[in-house]
Amino acid sequence: MRLNLTINKINGLRMEKAYLASGCFWCTETIFDNVDGVTKVIPGYMGGTKINPTYEEVCTGLTGHAELVEITYDTNLVSFKKLLEIFFKTHDPTTLNRQGNDIGTQYRSAIFFQNKNELNIAKDFISNLESLDVFSNKIVTTLEEKTEFFEAEDYHKKYFYNNPENMYCQMVVKPKVEKFLKSKD
Repeated sequence: MRLNLTINKINGLRMEKAYLASGCFWCTETIFDNVDGVTKVIPGYMGGTKINPTYEEVCTGLTGHAELVEITYDTNLVSFKKLLEIFFKTHDPTTLNRQGNDIGTQYRSAIFFQNKNELNIAKDFISNLESLDVFSNKIVTTLEEKTEFFEAEDYHKKYFYNNPENMYCQMVVKPKVEKFLKSKD
């Protein structure tokens, strides 16, 4: 760990991690893969009770885990607040335990904060969105303290890139990513 911190200081990098749940992690991973300053995105599970849950177990909704992504980013290039802006633009934070046809607690909208600073930034961000009436319904995104992150199985990593012809990728992931990429311009 110290070696990585030293190398990052030499290279001028200031790496942090964020944990965001916004429905299916195939969509979320692909979107954040396309953000300048993000160096790595890993799909996984957090917020539940079972140690090392499998995808099949999480899909039952009985483990309490959310599908989410671990985002590694350079704070010199992108801020936590900017990640939240992208997060709220690319999913519906007003539907409880649901994103489109994906239904269950594993698809909840959640920000897993690591410290008081992230918690305050997230609270302020949500409060600002609500005061501006950005969404016609109330934001139901939960703010949950970070717990252990369990990396998803290998076949979930870069799922969209590795399975572009998959029907879910064609019907759900691709349009979301295309919309996001157009908004970057």
